[in-house]
Amino acid sequence: MQHQFSLAYAQNLDNNDPLSNYREQFYIPYLKDKKAIYFLGNSLGLQPKTAQDEVMTIMEGWANFGVEGFFLGKDPWLNYQQKITPLLCNIIGAQNEEIVTMNHLTVNLHLLMISFYQPTKTRYKIICEAKAFPSDQYAFQSQVKLHGLNASDAIIEVYPKEGTDLITSDDILATIEAHKDSVALVLFSGVSYYTGQVFSIKAITDAAHKAGAYAGFDLAHAAGNIHLQLHHWQVDFACWCNYKYLNSGPGAIAGAFVHQKHLHNNKLKRLEGWWGNTAANRFKMGNTFTPSPSAESWSMSTSPMMLLATHKASLEIFADAGFNNLITKGKALNAYLFFVLNHINQPEEKFSIITPADPDERGCQVSLSIHKNAKAVFDTLLPNGIFADWREPNVIRVAPVPLYNSFEEIYIFAETLQQILKTA
Repeated sequence: MQHQFSLAYAQNLDNNDPLSNYREQFYIPYLKDKKAIYFLGNSLGLQPKTAQDEVMTIMEGWANFGVEGFFLGKDPWLNYQQKITPLLCNIIGAQNEEIVTMNHLTVNLHLLMISFYQPTKTRYKIICEAKAFPSDQYAFQSQVKLHGLNASDAIIEVYPKEGTDLITSDDILATIEAHKDSVALVLFSGVSYYTGQVFSIKAITDAAHKAGAYAGFDLAHAAGNIHLQLHHWQVDFACWCNYKYLNSGPGAIAGAFVHQKHLHNNKLKRLEGWWGNTAANRFKMGNTFTPSPSAESWSMSTSPMMLLATHKASLEIFADAGFNNLITKGKALNAYLFFVLNHINQPEEKFSIITPADPDERGCQVSLSIHKNAKAVFDTLLPNGIFADWREPNVIRVAPVPLYNSFEEIYIFAETLQQILKTA
């Protein structure tokens, strides 16, 4: 498609968008009595209008039945998880039994590393991306310390080549090959939080397995954003948060994936709690743990119902829209964003796009490295009604998402940025 840099063209794209009405199912923030342009789905997704009703249903059950709300009312809490899991399967690319909704992302990462990072004297290294999200780095370092190892020896980071921003698949695979006799775990993001780069999950998984290691992924910026096939790709485990592209609220309950092939492996160590006990035994109050025959065996505590309610509200919108349809629109939004950014970046280049140019290597997010007065440029966006994101030293991140962003917003953003850059 030959794109055009014009408001009329962008509005025409919106008029022909079969998913445009889903925007009305979300609360759009206002600035100065005008709907703002919210490009922060990669940080905190907007609130579905149905979320409050879902929470109120839980509150009414609590008010009317007390603890019996687990068993009574129009939506008993005991099996609430079973309503959420099928809604995630297509988004994550997993079987029902491979998914569990629980805890928060870093908690889940720790719990899964307890199972899948069991170093030996000869096989003890973790291979990861350089400058992974800090919480991941803290988790890697603390897990290594728990085993009495030195992080500087046990953690192998893969860096971009000098003078570049992106880590190539070739470099990742070469690093795995170089440490094939000592690597225990390969643990990458699905999408880099900084650059928006999509990593090749299948290729990394295949290389890790060939080296005799497990493969795990932090999907915080991937879940709800890109096409995933964790079961088919044979990924060993993964975890993600649900407050970004999955719009489940600040501090939302998180998710985890454990491949089917590991669900009945009694040799895997894990931390255990009563909610991971098989449902048939959970309320017998015995002192013997019988793991659920699913990823739920990694869960530990009673489910937080209000958090599950907001999560369910968003996932039902995803199911109604169709995730494959959302992926298609997301790619179209992203392609138009790339076009308008390249258009305004001429004839004098005032920023670099550090997100991959290849559409298959990026999702919704685009990261801009601003060449001059970057913070001042960023600080001018919000007064102009645009929510974006700042990352040191000079990067502005924007992420138009298919459920509630429009082509017109992308045009207005580019036009506004063009004017700001003229005076920067």
